[in-house]
Amino acid sequence: MNVLVITLDQFRADSWGGGGHPLVQTPTLDALAREGVTLAKHFSQAAPCSPGRAALYTGTYQMNNRVVANGTPLARHMESIATVARDAGYDPTLFGYTDQGVDPVLADGADDPRLDSYDGVLPGLSVGLYLPESQAGWVQWLRSHGHDVPYGWEVALRGESERPAELSLSAFLTDRFVSWLDRQPSGWFAYLSYLRPHPPYAAAGHFSRLYDPADVPLPLAPATSDRHPVHEAALQFAPSRAPQDEQGMRHLRAQYYGMISEVDDQLGRVVEAIQRRGEWDDTLVVVTSDHGDQLGDHGLVEKLGFFPQSYHVVGVWRDPRRADPGRRVTCYTENVDVLPTLAETLGVPVPAQCDGRSLVGVLDGADDPTRRVAHYEWDYRWYAQTGWDVDPTRRHTSGEHNLAVSVSDDVAFVQFADGSSRCFDLAADPTWRTPLSDPDRELATAREQLTWRQRHQARGYSDVLLSAQRRGWWDRSRVPATG
Repeated sequence: MNVLVITLDQFRADSWGGGGHPLVQTPTLDALAREGVTLAKHFSQAAPCSPGRAALYTGTYQMNNRVVANGTPLARHMESIATVARDAGYDPTLFGYTDQGVDPVLADGADDPRLDSYDGVLPGLSVGLYLPESQAGWVQWLRSHGHDVPYGWEVALRGESERPAELSLSAFLTDRFVSWLDRQPSGWFAYLSYLRPHPPYAAAGHFSRLYDPADVPLPLAPATSDRHPVHEAALQFAPSRAPQDEQGMRHLRAQYYGMISEVDDQLGRVVEAIQRRGEWDDTLVVVTSDHGDQLGDHGLVEKLGFFPQSYHVVGVWRDPRRADPGRRVTCYTENVDVLPTLAETLGVPVPAQCDGRSLVGVLDGADDPTRRVAHYEWDYRWYAQTGWDVDPTRRHTSGEHNLAVSVSDDVAFVQFADGSSRCFDLAADPTWRTPLSDPDRELATAREQLTWRQRHQARGYSDVLLSAQRRGWWDRSRVPATG
């Protein structure tokens, strides 16, 4: 079986046809959902990019992998999607980027250039196309087509609307994948990491004009009272990143939707290339994202804070061998579930480090009563140290700059490391703007989150007991490596 894993950066769950959006056109993703299973309540476990991807790649929560920012190194002992693929006999090949910084222990001295950036490749992946922050390969390609484009992802991408869509960053990645695919025997494993719909909010070519800003719904306004200091601080930070007028916000959202339709169009080219090889019925496809985007909701843009728009992401699992295609899984699923599900699907042991659980039973239609809550975390220590703080009148330690969220159908609970909390009544108001007034339910939700943390604390060698009587009972697959 071929394996195709796809991440669409910053893709929130409600912004595609299969996610229920009435405006956004995503025919390729919609077709994948009809042929597979849609994970309707699928959540990323952290933001921004490096933390979200670390959780996805390793199947671990942030409290265990400790990748808390773009630049936090990924510990060398962590197994990943790449190592699981290799255990299954594949050569997993990257197209795009992974944003995983090198473990300093592996660096070649203090002058190793890998220590200057989080812009590294996940260990275990072969490279078909590497797109660093400079976007050097794409920029050189654009220059060969007569476009004088500077290096650097943000400045280069700002000009996408003025260039033909055929010259977009997503098109460049797709071209390289299709060229690589033409040279592969059957039984390949590819990881396509598309940057779009990540900002800057400028869709490529005609996709920038696909949606009229006048047709785009306005975002949710922030609550008018009882806002947590973290929300207040984020609101102060937002004006530097987002338009403050209605017309500007409508334009931003229209461009975001245009980016989604453009990358969906490129996914259509990927599907066609596999179909031309006669391999579509032998190809597993997994689609998700590292995190979402606020798009102005609650007064915020991009990915920050504790609201679900930054964490509820697209999730599609298309396995041609599975019966009953087109189903929607309505229990909660998480990105930490992807690695164990992939391992079981490929017939290799699930790494013992995994906090997530295999979704194979759920994908086959079984109800899992334990999946009634989703969890995610946000560590904002680097925001606090580089421009804003939740309480500038007193000194904070880094350990106080984080939060954890538990969300179910009727209650959302946010625990902050400074001891404060917020609890929202989602049954009365699904927009996260109405506090829960039932202290007993709030206590039960807080206990659930505490139990979650206790059950998922890092295990290391805690499941190993050295004794003569137990000699030989374990093998490597049952024991996580430890740093």
